[in-house]
Amino acid sequence: MEGHAKEARNVTGGKYPRLLNAGDSCVVVEFGDSIDMEVNARVQALKERLANSGLSCIRELIPTYRSIAVYFEPDTTDPAGFTAMLETLSRDERTATAVRSAGVVIPVCYGGEFGPDMANVSAHTGLPEDEIVRRHTGTDCYCYMLGFTPGFAYLGGMDETLATPRLKEPREKIPTGSVGVAGKQTGIYPIESPGGWQLIGRTPLRMFDAGRTPPTVIEAGMWVRFRAVGRTEYDRLAALRARGEADIERFTHDSRPEAGERA
Repeated sequence: MEGHAKEARNVTGGKYPRLLNAGDSCVVVEFGDSIDMEVNARVQALKERLANSGLSCIRELIPTYRSIAVYFEPDTTDPAGFTAMLETLSRDERTATAVRSAGVVIPVCYGGEFGPDMANVSAHTGLPEDEIVRRHTGTDCYCYMLGFTPGFAYLGGMDETLATPRLKEPREKIPTGSVGVAGKQTGIYPIESPGGWQLIGRTPLRMFDAGRTPPTVIEAGMWVRFRAVGRTEYDRLAALRARGEADIERFTHDSRPEAGERA
C-alpha cells in the first residue's frame, strides 16, 4: 500500500480492485500487487474520474504505482456509502482504461559537470558514455507517480542495461533539473534537494513551478522522451526559460514530437 497508513482493514477482500480502510478519513483502492503500466493506468483513470466528479467531500487524492489513497471529510461523509461508491467506480469498465499516450520531450545535457556520476554508470554497466546517452534517449519512459519532492517523476521503462544502484552515500544537495538513474528507474530532480540517484545529466527546463497550471511538466500517466543537447543548446534553452519563453515539446507516444506550451 506504499505507506498510506500503518494499519488498514480490507473491506472488499479477495481479488483486485481491493479497498482498504486506512483510518477514519481515508480509503485506499489497490489495483494490483506489481509495478505494471496497465495497473497504473487504472489508478490514473480512477484519479481523473474522482478529480472531475465534483464531490466536495474529497479532500485529497494520492496515487502510487498500484493504488490510490482517497481522503475524505469524515464529519460530513457516510464512510460506508463513500466506500461503496469507490468500489463501484473502481470496478467500472471505464476505469479499466488503456495506458495514456500523451508525452513530453525533455532536453538533457549529458555528462561533464552536469553528469558527475556518468563514470559510475559507465563502470557498472560496461558501456561508454556515448552509448549510455544513446540508450537513455532511445526509449520512451512512463511516469508511474510523482513523489519525494514536488514534481519528482518516477519513470519506468528505461533501457535495463543502464540499471545502476543508488549512491552508497546520498548527496546533501542536488541541483535543480538533474537527471539520474537508480536501479531500473530514471528521474529528474525538479527542485534542489538531497538525493542518492546517479546523476548523468541536467535539463534546462523548469520542471516545477508553483505558479504554473499545472505546476509540473510531467504528470503521472505521461510518457517522457529524453533528447540529448550540447552545452550551447542547453544555455540557449536556459536563457529562454529565464525569460519565460522556452517551449515544451509534446508528443503522442510512438509519434513525432510537437511544439507545445511555455515552460
